[in-house]
Amino acid sequence: MTDPLSALAAAVTALPEDRALRLRYAELLADAGRHGEAIEQASTVLQQAPDDEQAAGIVRASALAAAASPAVGPQSPGEDGSGEDGGGEDGSGEPTAAPATPTHGDGIDWSALERSIADPTEAPFLERAVTEDGETVAAVPEDADPVVEVRRETVRLADVGGLEAVKRRIDESFLQPMAHPEIAAAFGKQLRGGLLLYGPPGCGKTFLARAIAGELGAHFLSVTLTDVLDKFIGESEKNVHRVFREARRHAPAVLFFDEMDAIGGKRSGNTSSSFRNVVNQLLVEMDGVDSQNDGVYVLAATNHPWDVDAALKRPGRFDRMVLVRPPDEDAREAILRGHLQKRPIEGIDLQDLVRRTRGFSGADLEHLVTTAAEKAMTDSIRSGAVRPVRMPDLRDALKEVKPSIGPWVQAARNVAEYSNSSGEYDDMAEWLREEREL
Repeated sequence: MTDPLSALAAAVTALPEDRALRLRYAELLADAGRHGEAIEQASTVLQQAPDDEQAAGIVRASALAAAASPAVGPQSPGEDGSGEDGGGEDGSGEPTAAPATPTHGDGIDWSALERSIADPTEAPFLERAVTEDGETVAAVPEDADPVVEVRRETVRLADVGGLEAVKRRIDESFLQPMAHPEIAAAFGKQLRGGLLLYGPPGCGKTFLARAIAGELGAHFLSVTLTDVLDKFIGESEKNVHRVFREARRHAPAVLFFDEMDAIGGKRSGNTSSSFRNVVNQLLVEMDGVDSQNDGVYVLAATNHPWDVDAALKRPGRFDRMVLVRPPDEDAREAILRGHLQKRPIEGIDLQDLVRRTRGFSGADLEHLVTTAAEKAMTDSIRSGAVRPVRMPDLRDALKEVKPSIGPWVQAARNVAEYSNSSGEYDDMAEWLREEREL
């Protein structure tokens, strides 16, 4: 029968990057009392993944077990059966060569282990910064790996159908001051701070952020909660720092935080220290003493701006807010045309569709066209001949696809009625009145 250890050793040699396999091999080595080999295998895993708790546990347990085992002392003359008078000679009378690598009595080659961890994976001590509220946040080594992808955007505001009022507001409050810094400075306009896009889900906030990056000719970095949040204490703050550091390296850059209410939610209502520390780190990065954000334009999008921590909306941070409304008639026509022209179509009455889809988000309109196309495709498969998408398909799809922004409208109505004493959401209240929702 094949020895399990030999089989695993061969498998580890064939698949050196398989950490789970190597850890299983290390466990069996430790169970067999071969603690030195177990430590070497676990140390290899730690070089690949310094935070692997299982590997660290194997190293600790094997080291303790090896230290507790009786050491093998030097042999006295006569104990070695290789010669009559011992003394390091074999039967031929020649002296026995000393081992090339000295090992301790516990069987562990500690010199090899020291060499394997000679270069630490991180700095020995972490520096920390302090927020204006006295909170401490972690610093990050400058050579840490980037967290998000950096890319160039080719879309422009002209590619955004409709929403002229929104585009004009973005141009006046954000793009023009950035494009003319000397004039902005003459009028005391500071170029620091960020822009918060808010509104119903599926209405193009992310696309607008990409268009802003395109207008500025800047790199674009998109950040979500999964890019930032980490299960290990202190890592989430480090990820926030890495994101800002990457944006500074690629300036001019647009740093875009999607779902800002999840990343920078209210600290007062959150019992998790991880989320509070993420907000603290954001505050440090946006306007801390050591933060150099020249050429970094910070944007964020959220469906629920009332859930974003108030400190993030103070001057110098996300101090400009723009409501991104559901698509108006021109926008709905552009969105429908864009999705329909990718498919075989015939006899489509766009004006009728625009009239029937008031209150639809951009995502709803895409879903409508997809549903109609599926009906035409099913019919084509059944008949064995491809036929185009027609108005009856879209009318049938309208019976199934309904506007999805209703819950958001209800929440927005409550905020506009009971939580807008500061006038922060006047734009939203005005839109709700136009839609007869307030």
